[in-house]
Amino acid sequence: MPGRTDNLLVGLSMGTAKVTMIVAERDRNFPDSIRVIGFGNAQSRGISKGIIVSLQDARLSVEKAFREAQSITGISANRLRSVIVAFDAMDVQSESTHGMVTLGGRDSKSVEESDLNRVISRAMDNSVLATASRNNMYSIHVIPTSYELDGRPIDEPLNMNGSQLDIWMQTVAVPMTYAQNVVNCVQTAGLEVRGLVLKPLASSLGAVYEEEKRAGCISVCIGAGTTGIVLYRNGRAFRVMSIPIGGDHIRSDLASLLRMSLGEAEHLKKRIFTVSEDDLRREGVDVELAYQTVFARLEELFGDQIRTALAECTPQNFPSGIILSGGVSETPGIELMLQDIVQMPVRKVTAPVYLMPPGLDNAAYVSSAGILKYHVEIERDPYSFMDSGQELPGLSDRGRSSESGTRGEEIDDTGDDYPYSDEEDEDDNPYEEGRAKRENFGQVMRKVADRIKHLF
Repeated sequence: MPGRTDNLLVGLSMGTAKVTMIVAERDRNFPDSIRVIGFGNAQSRGISKGIIVSLQDARLSVEKAFREAQSITGISANRLRSVIVAFDAMDVQSESTHGMVTLGGRDSKSVEESDLNRVISRAMDNSVLATASRNNMYSIHVIPTSYELDGRPIDEPLNMNGSQLDIWMQTVAVPMTYAQNVVNCVQTAGLEVRGLVLKPLASSLGAVYEEEKRAGCISVCIGAGTTGIVLYRNGRAFRVMSIPIGGDHIRSDLASLLRMSLGEAEHLKKRIFTVSEDDLRREGVDVELAYQTVFARLEELFGDQIRTALAECTPQNFPSGIILSGGVSETPGIELMLQDIVQMPVRKVTAPVYLMPPGLDNAAYVSSAGILKYHVEIERDPYSFMDSGQELPGLSDRGRSSESGTRGEEIDDTGDDYPYSDEEDEDDNPYEEGRAKRENFGQVMRKVADRIKHLF
């Protein structure tokens, strides 16, 4: 588990559209209270659909985000080098297992840490994903989902009395190569990887409030390359999923069907719901085809993918409904469309759970806030999110960097020779401009929602 060596918390979110480094500091008197003091942003390069496809290009993005975070905070590079990294992966697998131990025979006894470790080990022994590198999978998270003491559900077993302790755990694994490439990329950028967190989980931690987790809710985060889903019950995440569809697919569809470049399609995607139809037509855009293209991709994501993934979920089991976040979620009226397709209430996130600086105080940065939340939770309760102990070069000890990890050259803090120019960076908040015009599109989305009712 990450150790506490500084009052700083540093996270790195590696996404398809952007790489963000977030820096916060603890209140020394109230360690659970944190304050964001700076960040660094870089356009993602070498990352497609959440996966690193060019280690060199991805490294340059990490370096640029690091430089900017150091420049904004004024903190020395060495104090910012140790990071927890959030990343996406395809082929996410999960498995639920059970473990049981007796505590004191016929006589009850207080649950100690040794007892908790024993029951966790029993559950891990029953997990294929947690006990072996099966099919080259890496177990990134082991999450206790529920406990029972003498057959009674409990929240926290430590120091409670009983004679039998049961645990149910969820093990989440990703292909080993995905995790290893992330570690290699970050290390060659001169940083130390203190831990890894799957982006769907980080995004959920940054978007969902504690009362929603406890009541039962579903986090859906639509990013550029993927859509992450996390199911919560009784305050704990008990299932994590990733769908390889995101905002970039809308851009590609627009480029293909409207016969324009990807750059033009990206520009249109950011503006299509914030400018009038007449303005778009004057620019030569086939508005009806553009709308149909966007709606068709959202129908596929919501109707074919998300609705199928949530087929067994009901409003009764998840009273807080769906919490919708991610950059694509800022599309006006999108929550109405999702709500009508899955027949569950939807709350669209307007800001992360932590107070973020201007520019980051929107739904596109929930994963950055979630890394900070992950920091705090595992320091407060090391049993909230665990790893399986499976070896990963560069991450053999989460509190220290691996000496065997490959390091690149030290980053030159002057930043004079960095190959990216500021003009190349994409707008980090593409839906901000024209916000006042979005309400008009709500009526259009309602019509779309009505039409979708007849399709499903």
